[in-house]
Amino acid sequence: MLEKMYQIVKDVNKNSYSPYSNYKVSACILCKDGTFISGVNVENASYGLSMCAERTALFKAISMGYKPGDFDKIMIYTNRNDSIPYPCGACLQVISELMGLDKEVIVTNDNHEFIINKVSDMLPFAFKKENL
Repeated sequence: MLEKMYQIVKDVNKNSYSPYSNYKVSACILCKDGTFISGVNVENASYGLSMCAERTALFKAISMGYKPGDFDKIMIYTNRNDSIPYPCGACLQVISELMGLDKEVIVTNDNHEFIINKVSDMLPFAFKKENL
């Protein structure tokens, strides 16, 4: 599955709209039913309105009818070989709610290096509905 996800993130990375940072990021979610859903980062001149690849992919999946808990793992990729695209705090929060704390986050780059962590290790104090 990792190789299939890697090929998807490499293929869609060209669709990244990142004219300000020139940092292209793509993501691929593996759903429990075997479906792969991808997304890319989309920047905006008003930086706060930009959207990370991880959230793009997850929000796309939800808009397609998937529900929280329908996801197995997520891979995040940059086409650079000098950087690893770790998810930001906002993305980790969304990943924790929609995927679950026990799911794998795989980060990779053009060197074909894989670093795999559980969401809970990356965001040990996730905000949950119980915190409301």
